[in-house]
Amino acid sequence: MLSGAGNSSIDPKIIQAYRETHYHVRGATPLTLNVGEPNPALAALHAAAGVDCSAFITAWNPFSQQEDDPAANAVRQQALVRELTQLGLRCIDGIGQHPTNGWDGEESFLVPGLSLDAARALGARYGQNAVVWSGADAVPQLILLR
Repeated sequence: MLSGAGNSSIDPKIIQAYRETHYHVRGATPLTLNVGEPNPALAALHAAAGVDCSAFITAWNPFSQQEDDPAANAVRQQALVRELTQLGLRCIDGIGQHPTNGWDGEESFLVPGLSLDAARALGARYGQNAVVWSGADAVPQLILLR
C-alpha cells in the first residue's frame, strides 16, 4: 500500500526503491517488514505491546541524499531517539536495506504505538521523504511526506 504517490514530488524510482526495501527489525523477536504485505509477527508485537499501530522511521540521509559525513547520520539518529524517548515511546533498533541496489542500509527504529500523524510529523522534521507505518491490520504502508 502506498499513500500519496500521485501527488508526490519524489522521483518515482526512489519511491519504487522504498517499496522494495526490506525493513528489518532487530529486537527480541527479529522480523522484516515489506510494504503492502501482512505481517503476523508485527501483529503479535502490537498485541504484546498493547498498541494498534507502529512506525518504522529513521533520521538518516535526509531526502534520500547519501550523507558524506557518516557522523552526521549518527547525530541525527541520536536526536530522533532522544525525542522518541521524551515522548515516552519505545524504540526497537532496525535497519532499512534494499536487497539489490547497493545503497547502504539506514539505521532505523520501529516505534510501537506511534500514530500516523506523529510519524508524519517526525519524518518531516528529520527531512525524510517517507515513513513506513502499520495500523491494526499489521500491513506496512509507505507514507510519502512530499
